[in-house]
Amino acid sequence: MVLNQLRPVVIAVILFTILLGILYPLMVTGIAQIFFNPQANGSLITLNERVIGSVLIGQNFTSPNYFWGRPSTTSGSPYSAFDPEKQTGSSGSNLGPLSKKLVEDIQSRVNTTKHENPNVKRQIPVDLVTASGSGLDPNISLEAALYQVPRISQARGVSEENLIWIINRNIEYPYLDFLGQSYVNVLKLNLALDDLQ
Repeated sequence: MVLNQLRPVVIAVILFTILLGILYPLMVTGIAQIFFNPQANGSLITLNERVIGSVLIGQNFTSPNYFWGRPSTTSGSPYSAFDPEKQTGSSGSNLGPLSKKLVEDIQSRVNTTKHENPNVKRQIPVDLVTASGSGLDPNISLEAALYQVPRISQARGVSEENLIWIINRNIEYPYLDFLGQSYVNVLKLNLALDDLQ
């Protein structure tokens, strides 16, 4: 009697394990590899046959010659999936709006941003001083990119008009032109900078 009740349960477990644990993942992986190959493999960017980054993961640029992305709160150092010795994971700070440490961190970033961009008198865009939830945001707002133009112009000896032209060529518009806001990918922007010279 118990065997009669147990048999369909065991068969169902085996059947669904094969169906949902093996066949379905293989089918989804196969479809992704055929129709969405770059995205399925991390949207990697290569330069001279070497992987230099992904359009999906922010990198830490600190040179005055480059656009800077959003700050990261990943443990001690920015995420670097492309350096096997320095890999860190995604993480937010988990600090709430009343946290003294959060206020101190943001004030420190504000001070650094003002110091590195002394010729800019307008308000600092919020995404240059606040970290994203994952700590890996690869994009910045148009305002954040334009804020950095005078510093990069001076550091590279390139006209501000050329830098604005590069920004405009790299704008990524919202989905369906109204879901979200326009932004620029920092890695793509910096690669376009290097191509300029």
